[in-house]
Order: sequence, then structure tokens, then C-alpha cells
Amino acid sequence: MHYWSKLFIPTLREAPADAEVASHKFLLRAGYVRQLAAGIYSYLFMAQRSLLKITNVVRQEMDKIGQEFYLPALLPRELWEESGRWSVMGDNMFRLKDRRGAELGLGMTHEEVMTEIARKELRSYKQLPQIWYQIQTKFRDEPRPKSGLLRVRQFIMKDSYSFDMDAGGLDVSYQKHYDTYCRIFDRCGLKYMVVEADSGAMGGSQSHEFMVRTPAGEDQIVSCEKCDYAANLEKAISKLPAVEDLDPQGDGRPHEVHTPGMKTIEDVARFLGISPKHKMKTLALMLEDSDAGTGKVETRAVVLLMRGDHQMNEVKLSSALQGKATRPMLEHEITRLFNSPAGFLGPVGIDWAKTMDEKDRPALLVDKALEGRTNLTGGANKEDYHLKNITPGRDFQPTVYADLRSVTAGEACPKCGASLRIDTAVEIGHIFKLGYKYSESMGARVLDKNGKEVTPIMGSYGIGIERILTASVEQGNDENGFWLPPQIAPFEIVVTPTNVSDGRIKSVAEDIAVRLEAAGYQVLLDDRDERPGVKFKDADLVGIPFRVTVGKKVTEDTVEVVRRSTRQIEDASIAGITEYFEKHLRSAG
Repeated sequence: MHYWSKLFIPTLREAPADAEVASHKFLLRAGYVRQLAAGIYSYLFMAQRSLLKITNVVRQEMDKIGQEFYLPALLPRELWEESGRWSVMGDNMFRLKDRRGAELGLGMTHEEVMTEIARKELRSYKQLPQIWYQIQTKFRDEPRPKSGLLRVRQFIMKDSYSFDMDAGGLDVSYQKHYDTYCRIFDRCGLKYMVVEADSGAMGGSQSHEFMVRTPAGEDQIVSCEKCDYAANLEKAISKLPAVEDLDPQGDGRPHEVHTPGMKTIEDVARFLGISPKHKMKTLALMLEDSDAGTGKVETRAVVLLMRGDHQMNEVKLSSALQGKATRPMLEHEITRLFNSPAGFLGPVGIDWAKTMDEKDRPALLVDKALEGRTNLTGGANKEDYHLKNITPGRDFQPTVYADLRSVTAGEACPKCGASLRIDTAVEIGHIFKLGYKYSESMGARVLDKNGKEVTPIMGSYGIGIERILTASVEQGNDENGFWLPPQIAPFEIVVTPTNVSDGRIKSVAEDIAVRLEAAGYQVLLDDRDERPGVKFKDADLVGIPFRVTVGKKVTEDTVEVVRRSTRQIEDASIAGITEYFEKHLRSAG
């Protein structure tokens, strides 16, 4: 039996001033967590009970498809250099040296370690497929830790990895994880969406994120109001309505127009009496590529062309550049390439690289929304002048067309044409088809049925354990506290006697708690000698989905049951209290 008076549940009347999002405020106020340092939290009794229940759900479902490992958090530099990620991860990775001077990193994820095991131990197709997983602490040197457990530097992750003989096998492993994740999040009582996502630094050909809508989220998801289309903003596409191009002027070739002092898209469009949809904007960047061996940084001019009313998506740009970093061009770099000040830049008259491999020439990436357009207006590479009648493919040759723009709310769904919406959301899980990125670079090989040496294909799959807890708090809270689904709440029921000095009320409360616990429910008995209002406020605060109020109605063989999520109050007989919860609790998640 758990007695509130004997437990450490340090509730707070007010949240600290720096707690902004609901989950941060309430997890602090409810005594679930305490902050040790920026992005580093201690999980107290109530949080640990909830996290262990979440972990148990994850483990039960993962055991159906995989085998549990437990890997080191301390990882040698050499292993990460083999995959090329020692430099790619940059300052996000915690790095240290041991007493002998060897460089180590704290694990953010374990593709390299799992691949190292695979390359030493897997020899034959007969050993595949394999799905290995672990539930372990991870570390990320987050530059701006905030929002409580949503952006931290130490966190618990379930990460799993699949090894298959071919793409068909990877499809099976990927679908197993997709289905398993759905079962996990269903069992945890979350309302979530599955969206197409960008693979980022993980690499790979396909990925999906499992997202929970909440104002506290820092991701944005695009979804259709009518069909099942959903994608992260970094991956989302839409149907754009056709734009009627302007008629050519003069001989139809590009010609200069005087635009004194007009540097912005809006100013030029207004001055010339055209729509920004007929204008191209030029974004001048420098690509910085670091040589992992020498540490030397090589730079290359990369110029983007976007439709005047569109915004560039940085993640899409990163994908187009294979994850390589960029920065804005400096003034002298702009002058050297365009022979013009910023504000009047355009693509005409520059010898662009025909492929991305031609590193000695600047690359021109043109957004697909400009493909096939004619008679556009852009900078003339001359101060106070722009060009009209610019047609891509005729007046300049793009290095490549790519999807570089961010979708906006209200645009048409690419699947059904209905209106798209954009919401902020929290990622709770992410699955990747890695392909051969790690197995190839790290030399994992097995023999196929014909005795030929082949490279296994991989997948990687993660779940944030604390993210499930915080997302649940974000989904279920009001001004008085929060409620968790029974499946992940630290206790399912709190029994609250209104007056422990009244022998009858106290004994009935204890009897109810004992019987409910014997029936298999997780029960907290609030035996504190406090006013009823204090107990009710604490019960509302700490996330327990049901409260049994034992008060004056005991003379009528009755108690009140409060469902925290709806504040619905029902009378239940004392004698039939276990039957009441057998009927109501198991369907309350």
C-alpha cells in the first residue's frame, strides 16, 4: 500500500518563472522532476513510476520483433570517424579525453556501435534478418535547452537497428517498426500522427515521424483536412495553382529596367506593377565542406533561385546539398561573383556548374516552382537595375532543379487537392531507412546464398521515452494540473478521505484502497491530515486519472468517483467499488 504521507511528492503552488510550456510547469509543480542544470533533470518518485510504465510498454512491444541489447554510452572517436559523423555532429556531441589522451564521445545514437557488432559477428545470409534494440540514456549538447523535458541534454531513448539482405527485407523490418510504434503509442494513450519526414544527419532513403500536436512543439507538421496526407514541414509538398506568365516585352529577350533603390521583392514588384509570383529572388550562399582527414574547410558559391512569394526551407536545402553546411555570402564574395551589390542579384550572365560535382564553378539551385516558367523578372547584377523577360533554361542554365520551398497553410494537398493545415508538434518517435550508409562505410559484409560477399542494408528507429510523458501532459491539462492515461500514470486511482480524524471515513478509505489494490489496480491512499481542499488540489495536480472521495456519504454506503480528465463525478457503492473500476477504468485510456 502506498500512503501519500510516507512518499516524497514535493508539490508546488506556483511554477518557476522560467517554466513556459504546460508540461514543464506541471511536471515541476507536481513533484515529478527537478532541474539540476540547463537541460539536465532529476526524475523523482512519481516521474520514475510513470517512465518505468512507459518503458515496460515499449519493451513488451519491441520484444515481439527484436532482441534487447545494452550498449556503452562512452564511444571511441575512431568508430564515428569510420561513418564520417565525428565531424558532421559538430558541437552537438559531448566530447572528452581519457587519461591517455584518447578522444571519446557520449553516445547520441548507436548506429556505429551496432554496425561494429554486425561486421564482427554476422557472416552469412542465414543470420539475417536481425533487429536489435536497447533502452538507454543518450546525450546531446543542446545549444538552447528549454521547455523542460522537451529539449534536454540527457534523455532516455529506445533505439533499434535492423540488418537485412536487401531492400525488400528492409521494407519488412521498417513496417514491423511502424506497426510496433503504433501499438506502443496507442497503449500509452496518445493522440498522434504519422508524417513523412526528412532523414537529416541520419541519412537514408525514407523516414517517418510520429508526432503529437501541441503548441509547445518546435516542429511543424503539414496535414490534409480530408485525406491521410501528412508530412513534416521539412518534407512537405503541395499543389500550387498555375500561374499565368507575363507576355514578353519587346523582342522577348531579357532587357534592363531602371529600379532605383528598389532592393526588396515587394518594392520591385510594386514599382514594376507585377506580382511577386512573377519575380525571382536570389539567395547567395557559400557552401562549407570540411575534409575529415585534414580538417581543411573548402568553400564553394551556391546560389538559390526562389519564386518571389516563396520562402526557402533550410532542411530541404541541406538535403539537396547532402547535409553540407552553408552560410550567407559576405559582401566581398557577392561582389566577386556577381560584380554587383546585394539587392540586384540575378542568374543571367554567370557560368554556372552543369553538375554539383564541378566544384570549381558556382552552383545554381533553382526551386521547382520556377521550372517551366517564362518571362520572369530578376536582378540584373547591376546597381538599380533589374531584368525582365527572363526564362529559365534559355537565359541561364540551372545546375539542378530541386524542391527548396516551405509549404504554407491553405495550399492544396498533393494527394487530394483539399486545403492543408500546419500545426506545431512534438516528435515522439522517428523511423529511418538508412540503406547502406553505415554498413558500407564501416565494412559490414555477409555471404549470400551463392557465396558472394554483399553489404547488409540497415534501418534505424528511435522513441523518446520522456517525450511520451511530456506529450501526454501537453495533451491533457487544465489550469489546475494534468491527467495521464491510466496505462502510464504513476497511480491509476487516488483514494482521498476527507477527514482522517473520523474513524469511519478513515477505515472505509483504507478498506477501499486495499480492495482496489488486491484487484490489481495501482492505488495511492492520501492519508494526510490536511483539509479536503488541499487534498483535492494536489490530486488534480499530479496526473492521477481517478479520485475516490470518501466523505460523509459513507453512511449511505456511497463514495464519489471523479474522472480527472472530464471532472465528471459519479456516486459508486462502497461494496461495489472494484466492479465500478472494472467497468470504467479499463476503458478510460
